[in-house]
Amino acid sequence: MNAVNETDVLDALRQVIDPDFRRDIVSLGFVRDLTIEDGRVAFTIELTTPACPVKEQFRQQASTVVAALAGVVAVDVRITAKVQAHTPIGKAPIPGISNIVAVASGKGGVGKSTTAVNLAVALAQSGARVGLLDADIYGPSVPKLTNLTGREPRVHEEKLVPLENYGIKTISIGYLVEENQAMIWRGPMVSGALLQLLNEVHWGELDYLIVDMPPGTGDIHLTLAQKVPLSGAVVVTTPQDLALLDCKKGIAMFDKVKVPTLGIVENMSLFICPHCGGESHIFSQGGAERLANEFATELLASIPLDIQIRKNSDDGTPIVAAQPESAAAAAYRQLASRVAQKISTLGVRRSVNIPVVGL
Repeated sequence: MNAVNETDVLDALRQVIDPDFRRDIVSLGFVRDLTIEDGRVAFTIELTTPACPVKEQFRQQASTVVAALAGVVAVDVRITAKVQAHTPIGKAPIPGISNIVAVASGKGGVGKSTTAVNLAVALAQSGARVGLLDADIYGPSVPKLTNLTGREPRVHEEKLVPLENYGIKTISIGYLVEENQAMIWRGPMVSGALLQLLNEVHWGELDYLIVDMPPGTGDIHLTLAQKVPLSGAVVVTTPQDLALLDCKKGIAMFDKVKVPTLGIVENMSLFICPHCGGESHIFSQGGAERLANEFATELLASIPLDIQIRKNSDDGTPIVAAQPESAAAAAYRQLASRVAQKISTLGVRRSVNIPVVGL
């Protein structure tokens, strides 16, 4: 029997191509800890995010090509992930936080906060370390959506300790004021409060910090874009023309301040009758996809109009946690996977000198 060596194994693994980078996993540096003993080959594939949707495909392909080598009697493929930090050029990173993603909308009422919470929880379910910052100072929703209403964060070493539920760390002005108290503040006060909620919190080590933005394009958006190293933005809309018009403004704003739009989420895209199974496009059809094409970005996910999303949100139980097998939860997991892939693409392309052409 011929003895297999390290060169043979690595050459075989060059057949496994990452679909995002169109390069093999060896040249990308994903193959780690290769050992060979008496024909038994073991190695690790270290991905750029635990939310990678093709990790099992990588495992199967890698195992197949190595097992086909002469002299191999067994193959052990381990899959791990190490999220790379993507800090925009010219911005200082926030210690411990690898990537900051804004979830925004051009107008209110399109389900932005529900999307932000389910995105954060879905990322955490994949194995990532996730935080959620409620940047809507005037109308904070995160306490209600995460079942943390009435809780108050403690202070440790002059910083707030975030409240945790569903595997994510959260902070919100809603934890610090009475639930019915109106925040009648001018722009500079709001911006100052937001920066305190970001910088004066014990976040620890995070792979992703999701920021639930207020609707519109105001002071908070400019403060974040100018002073915070945003890795990218996700813009939420519904399919009707009025929402799409405001969504365009949101994308244009991020483009102007040089924050990449990772893609669009079309919320309430389709209603399926729970009684007859009939499908209805209540808010029109295909608008977000046309908008994505217009701005050369991607429709990341289409979230159905589902009464269970509303019920679970009102109960403070994100649907990805309450009903993980539902179609809505699957759509949010798809969103989490695509967001993670987009950010990984930005970071890895620069680290291995692949030109960044679009997103």
